[in-house]
Amino acid sequence: MPRHFFEDALLYEDPNWSSDDRSITTNNDIVGGTVMKYVDEFRDRAVAGALAERIKKTVRRPWTIMEVCGGQTHAIVRFGLDSLLPKNLELVHGPGCPVCVTSVSLIDQAVCLASLPGVIFCSFGDMLRVPGSRGDLFSVKAAGGDIRIIYSPLDALELARKNPDREVVCFAVGFETTAPAWAMAVTQAKQSRITNFSLLIAHVLVPPAMEAILSSPQNRIQGFLAAGHVCTVMGYEEYEAIAQRYQVPIVVTGFEPLDVLEGVAMLVSQLEEGRVEVENQYVRSVSREGNRPARSIVDEVFEPVSRAWRGIGEIPASGLRLKSAYSTYDAELKFQRDLAQLSVGIEDPECQSGLVLQGLLKPPDCPAFGNKCTPEQPLGAPMVSSEGACAAYYRYRSHATSKV
Repeated sequence: MPRHFFEDALLYEDPNWSSDDRSITTNNDIVGGTVMKYVDEFRDRAVAGALAERIKKTVRRPWTIMEVCGGQTHAIVRFGLDSLLPKNLELVHGPGCPVCVTSVSLIDQAVCLASLPGVIFCSFGDMLRVPGSRGDLFSVKAAGGDIRIIYSPLDALELARKNPDREVVCFAVGFETTAPAWAMAVTQAKQSRITNFSLLIAHVLVPPAMEAILSSPQNRIQGFLAAGHVCTVMGYEEYEAIAQRYQVPIVVTGFEPLDVLEGVAMLVSQLEEGRVEVENQYVRSVSREGNRPARSIVDEVFEPVSRAWRGIGEIPASGLRLKSAYSTYDAELKFQRDLAQLSVGIEDPECQSGLVLQGLLKPPDCPAFGNKCTPEQPLGAPMVSSEGACAAYYRYRSHATSKV
């Protein structure tokens, strides 16, 4: 069985961590005379055990629940949280990784644009190894393409200012969490009259994906752990209608082990009591209305559009595009002649990531997992992304579950 960290004196004593990782947990502050370490309190072994016992005493019937976010998936797999739960409570991994669900066609478009002369292509680092049908961005960079890894959209805007003779194209990827920063970059570009700046937009929205899962004939999800970082920006008012429409309880949940366990405890209490509500476990970050200024700038710049999710298919109103007032910053429009030559991207037929992303398959049950598909030679995005379910199982459980 995979080792989980409640067996140790310290919950966060992960042998895969470097000393640099551990230093994160010692970043202290003093509040009311009490030393707060930001992370340690949410990895407390005794509290975790008490929460696990509470869950075991609450669960009387079989339940299947899904965590939406890949960060939550990594916490579950890394810390062995699922092994603490009763056998009749199943945790299913959802499509909660924007890198993982970016379509093959969009990856192909990124590869095409990054290969054009005169283009500086900007991307977050986790997109460089995601395979498309025409290769990946890392291969373009190795071949001499000018690809820059950025940490903020404003970094890319500064590149456009400093290189007026080059086109700066940005791969705008993420859930609602990163959309405000991209919206701000676009508004600043317009205010500064910067014209050599554009976005290839791959933004996806969480609530429509949850509805797509719940409306599927194959659905077996009875409750959701919603993504706390998305709700920090957007709030959770939108989830209330989903919960009532499908009679499925939802708990907004954080990403540390105690967050996840408390979220599970709150969710199974609703299920056992027959309640259908949206509850907020992640109270230290999330409010019902979310971040109103962030929501306002997203609404100013973007509008919903149907989006193809990798391995899943098109989901109505599940993506974002620039409104007409900002359409000059849309890379698909600016470079439409270059992109018109592309054929429709096709997923590798051996990759079953679509089933993984829908919660219909666990990564080790894919025949390619661990042999034909590895982080060094990935067939699909969930093996590449730092939040992908396949990457989590490979890193933390491959020796116990791999088919190699």
